[in-house]
Amino acid sequence: MCLQIWRPVQSYSPILKHKLKMLLILLRVAYLLISAGAILAYINTDDVVGELPMPRIIEQNKGIAFILLLLVSQSVTIVDVLIRKKRVDVISAVYFGILIGVLLAYLMIQALTPVVPVTNPFHTAVVLLTLLILPYLCVSLLLQTKDDFRFVIPYVEFQRDLKSGRPLVVDSSSLIDGRIADVIETQIIESQLIVPDFVLAEVQDIADSGDKNRRIRGRRGLEVLAKMQQSRHADVRVHETQRTDFKMMTVDQKVVALAKQLRGGVITNDFNLNKVASVQGIPVINLNDVSNALKPRYIPGERIPIKVIKEGETPGQGVGYLDDGTMVVCENAANLVGKDINVIVTSVLQSSAGRMIFGKMVYRAGNESGTPE
Repeated sequence: MCLQIWRPVQSYSPILKHKLKMLLILLRVAYLLISAGAILAYINTDDVVGELPMPRIIEQNKGIAFILLLLVSQSVTIVDVLIRKKRVDVISAVYFGILIGVLLAYLMIQALTPVVPVTNPFHTAVVLLTLLILPYLCVSLLLQTKDDFRFVIPYVEFQRDLKSGRPLVVDSSSLIDGRIADVIETQIIESQLIVPDFVLAEVQDIADSGDKNRRIRGRRGLEVLAKMQQSRHADVRVHETQRTDFKMMTVDQKVVALAKQLRGGVITNDFNLNKVASVQGIPVINLNDVSNALKPRYIPGERIPIKVIKEGETPGQGVGYLDDGTMVVCENAANLVGKDINVIVTSVLQSSAGRMIFGKMVYRAGNESGTPE
């Protein structure tokens, strides 16, 4: 067991948003009714022997006093509604909100006592409003931030250290490439996968492109995302961001900034994004590197069969591909396009962009005409 702070991703479905909205409406209505009842009971309380008398101005203008006190108590609701961007589980939020609110109210009352002493006729009204306002603010704040922390004890959770707490931000190139879905099915990745809304928007724009090839790639990216969300072996979330958070940034810059903000990593097969994230100290899983690490190793002198597909960039070179997509460049094979030949590996060039094998043809023994084997 380990003690750790949990930092999940803000990800609300439309149904969850609607439920949260209804819950806040119920809370605000309940707060209004409780405030009205408490204030009404306060201004209608007759003086009792041994208790402080009610302020004369309130006693003489109970209707106006009721409206003014109610407006003061509801001013925090107006502020709460105007500050929309807030975002814990409900029972824990209510419990800790009331607990912390009452504690803060007690401390506030103690701090205000020298200013409004017990002998002051307004002392009771100050105590009443403090006990109403602070618990409400605490409960509302925790309700609207309930996904920022998981409450078992305040802001702390006891859980088994089974999975990495570092989320991984997925970029558009990974979705369009498609191999990430197969990697997930191997159950190698245990971290939460984050698909930002701006990445989803970019893939959707590609899927709606007028160019047929781009449209096919974009639709494949959306299909891969749907497959990832249906997988039982991964926790995939679509992360909603505010437009003001990443102003004047490219999509790659937004991915890096979000990964830094979430203290997570990045999954990509974009060589440039890989370099930019690495320079800023952000962990990167490059799908090309993963693929290259799993490819068979070829050493100089080893023979491999290929089919020459096209001519290379340098005169005389022929280009073929292995079953895993590795490019093989063969010397003096430009005139053998469409034929199967054997190649002796002379060197291997490997990088995050992929792997290339260079070689030369194998000729039949004793054949002076140079016929390939």
